Amino acid sequence: MEYSLVCHSLYAFWSSPVKKKLILLSIMFLVWVYMLYSCVGYCSTMPSLVVDSYRGKETGSAVGKRTESGRADLMSRLLAKPQTWVDIEADYDEPSIRTAASRDLLNNEVEMDRADDWDEMRGEQQRPEPSAMSSFSNGSGSKKLPQAIIIGVKKGGTRALLEFLRVHPDIRAVGAEPHFFDRNYENGLEWYRELMPKTLEGQITMEKTPSYFVTREAPARIAAMSRDTKLIVVVRDPVTRAISDYTQTLSKKPDIPSFESLTFKNRTTGLIDTSWSAIQIGIYAKHLDNWLQYFPMEQILFVSGERLISDPAGELGRVQDFLGLKRIITDKHFYFNQTKGFPCLKKAEGSSKPHCLGKTKGRTHPNIDPEVVQRLRDFYRPFNMKFYQMTGHNFGWD
Repeated sequence: MEYSLVCHSLYAFWSSPVKKKLILLSIMFLVWVYMLYSCVGYCSTMPSLVVDSYRGKETGSAVGKRTESGRADLMSRLLAKPQTWVDIEADYDEPSIRTAASRDLLNNEVEMDRADDWDEMRGEQQRPEPSAMSSFSNGSGSKKLPQAIIIGVKKGGTRALLEFLRVHPDIRAVGAEPHFFDRNYENGLEWYRELMPKTLEGQITMEKTPSYFVTREAPARIAAMSRDTKLIVVVRDPVTRAISDYTQTLSKKPDIPSFESLTFKNRTTGLIDTSWSAIQIGIYAKHLDNWLQYFPMEQILFVSGERLISDPAGELGRVQDFLGLKRIITDKHFYFNQTKGFPCLKKAEGSSKPHCLGKTKGRTHPNIDPEVVQRLRDFYRPFNMKFYQMTGHNFGWD
C-alpha cells in the first residue's frame, strides 16, 4: 500500500508540466556550471603560461621568471613538435680556404665570402613567419654548443646535406655559416653558443662551415670545446670539385684568368700549382691527417658528394645512424630535378611547394681542356689512394 502511494505521488509530480520543466532546467543549470568550472580550471593553467612567459621576457618580472622556470618541463612535453621545413632561395655558397700562398687575384675572397654570408642571413630573414604556437615552441629549450659539425668540404655538397638534415625533427641547425673556429675564435665560446638555435631535450645542435676542414687550427679548437663532437665531411671528386670552385669564383669575377692558367705553375713542365686554394682543398689525405691528431676515425663520417646526388636517402640514412637518430628522412622525401641535375625535397611540412636549393646551385661548368683534366687526375691519384686507405672507403674517383 505504501509503495503504491509513493509511486502515485511520483507519477503525479512528474506528470505536472511545470514541475517537469523545473527539473530539466535544474539539470541543465548543473551541467552548465560544471562546464564553466572545467573551462575556468583549464584557462587558469594553459593561457597563463603564454601570458606569464611573455611578461617575463618583456619586463623581466619575477612572475614571468617563476613561470618560465617552474613550467619548463610541462612546456617541453606539450610543445615537442617536429621542426618544420622552410624554403630558402638565397645564394648559399660555401667560403673558401684561407692560405697565405693563394693567388693575388683571389686575395679578396674574404669580401666575397662575407657577401655570401649576408645572402645566407637574408635567406634566414625571408623565411615565412611561424605560427603563434611554433613561436612559443621556439622560445622553449636552451642554446647548446653543437654536438655535430659539418666541417667540409667547400663545393662538396655541404649545403644540400645540411638542408636535407633539417627535415629531421631532432636536428636544429644554424642556417648561415658561423666561421667560429677559423675567423671568429677570439669572440669566445659564449658568443658561439648564442648563435645556436634553442633545442629541446634529445635534439641535436648542428652547424656547417666547410672551411674548417682545411683550417690548421680548427681541429685543436674544436677538441678544446669537446672531444666528443661528431664531425661530418662531404667529399667529392677533387677534380670536379676544383672546377666547381673555379666556376663559383668566375660567376663573381668574370675577368679572372682561365682555369688552365691557374692550375699550373708552369704549363710547359706540367707542374701543378698547389698554392691555389681550388687545388689545395682537394688534397683530402693531407687535411685529414691533421684532424686525426685530435679525433679518432670513428668520430668522423665521410659522405660521398656523388652519392648525395644519386642516392640522397641512402647517404642521409648513414648520417642519421652516425648521429644516433631514427631514420626518418627516407626516399619519400626526395625527387630528382632534371633541370638542376640534383635531388630536391618534395612538398615539406607547412609548405605546398617542393623545395630546391637556390639558383646558384647547379651552375654549368666551363669547358676545360681534357689534357688539363687528365693531368689533374694524375696529380690527385696518389692522394686519393692514401685517402681511401685512411678512411677504409673507395670513393671511385679514378
